[in-house]
Formats: sequence, structure tokens, C-alpha cells
Amino acid sequence: MSEKKTKNIKQKKDIIGKIPNWAWLLLSFLAAIVLWYLLSVNPSTARSFPFVPSIIEACRTMVERGVLWQDFSSSMISVFLGFILGFVTAVPVAFLMAWYRPVRNIVEPWIQFIRNIPPLAYVPLVVISAGVGRRPQVIVIWLATFLIMSVTIYQGVRNVDETLIKAAKVLGAQDRDILVKVIFPATTPFIITAVRLGVSVALTTLIAAESTGAVAGLGMRIRSLNNSFEVAPMLLYIILIGIIGMTCEKVIKILERKLTGWQEKREV
Repeated sequence: MSEKKTKNIKQKKDIIGKIPNWAWLLLSFLAAIVLWYLLSVNPSTARSFPFVPSIIEACRTMVERGVLWQDFSSSMISVFLGFILGFVTAVPVAFLMAWYRPVRNIVEPWIQFIRNIPPLAYVPLVVISAGVGRRPQVIVIWLATFLIMSVTIYQGVRNVDETLIKAAKVLGAQDRDILVKVIFPATTPFIITAVRLGVSVALTTLIAAESTGAVAGLGMRIRSLNNSFEVAPMLLYIILIGIIGMTCEKVIKILERKLTGWQEKREV
């Protein structure tokens, strides 16, 4: 590559690097609005993608019906409880699988087996055993988040530098000390990734979880609106789930910066 061409590429990168993040976000938002508008005026997609005024009107309608806040709060309670249970159970299971071979040989095959089954497949079994209401919703979300987080954290523990573990053993550290003072800090980036994936899975499992006879919830309402062909409110609820997911992602990124500030990251 010639020196002139290399210089031009560097200048372009410098120009792009000077563009603030908010400008990229604004550009992305405007592009999405334009695409949304084009879909709303296209005869083949207009019915499925009503434009912003229809969504605003749908929001007002759902508030007047008194169901918007009820659906939001019900879903968030189920997601929160299911995610917390998933995280609390995934961390010790993942560490035990990575540290002790007998545990790994017994537990890992079943995790891999269940992980490939869609939540909708075992929802009826959960309903039969746990009944209807909040409990089966939490169980379904717990199971989905537990599986993805345990696998992610397990891979993180397995990837810890063996030199650190050997050095700790030479210095007389016991298994408990190694887990708490060596493995856990080194695995923190993977735990954060597991949390990110767990939140995403909890939200994507919401519709399946709320097919267990729920009387309120974002997923339940989407199915109900689909049955009555109310497209604008249904799209409103879909957008709301996306906004919740983006908000959680921002919170996790703040947490990641605080807990893994020591980690070197490649600058792009």
C-alpha cells in the first residue's frame, strides 16, 4: 500500500473519530424513522407498521383502558424474579462445573440438552406442575436465564489463566481462597456478559412465559392484541420491550465500567 493511500485512510479515520457518539446515535435514530415511514406507506407493509402518530394514539388508548401500567409492572416483576433466581443459581453451578470434574460430567450434559429446547416446548409441563399465574412465568424465565448464564460463566472460569491458579496453590491457597480471590475476579467480565445475555433472554422469553394463563403482562397483551388484530397497540408493546432492553443494556454497561475498569479493551 502506497504512503499516500495510507495517509488518506488515516485522515478518514481521524475525521470519523471526531464525530461524537450522540451524532451517530441521532443518525441511527433518523435512519430508523425513515425506514419506519417507508414501511408505513408501502402498501404491502403499511398494515403491519403503522407510523408514529398511530403508535402515540395507541399509547393513549391503552392508558385509557387502564392496562398499560398493569402490563408493564406485571412483566417486570416476573422478569426480575426469574432473572435473579437464574443468576443466583447459575453462578455456583457454573463454578462447581468448572472446578470439579464429577459435577461437570453429571450436570453439563443436561444443561446442554435442555438449553436447545425452546421455552414454548416445556411451558405446558410447567403449567401442569406449577399451575397458572406468576409462579410458572418465573419458572420459565428462571430456567431460560439459568441455562444461558451458567454456560457463559462456566466458559469464563475455564478460560482463567492456569498460571494464576498454580501460583496461588504454590503460595498455599486452598480451593475456597482460589475461587474467591483468583477465579471470581478474573471471571468478572464473563459474569457481566452472562448478566447481559440473561436480561436479553428473560425479555425474549417473556411471551412464552406469559402464555401460562397470565391475566396481565406485555407478552400476554401482545398475544391478545394479535388475536383482535389491533396492530398499533401491538407494535407499541413490542417497541416498549425493546426500550426496556436498551435501558437494561445501558445500566449493565455502567456496571461493567465500574467492575472491569482494569480490563484492557481494543480501541476501534
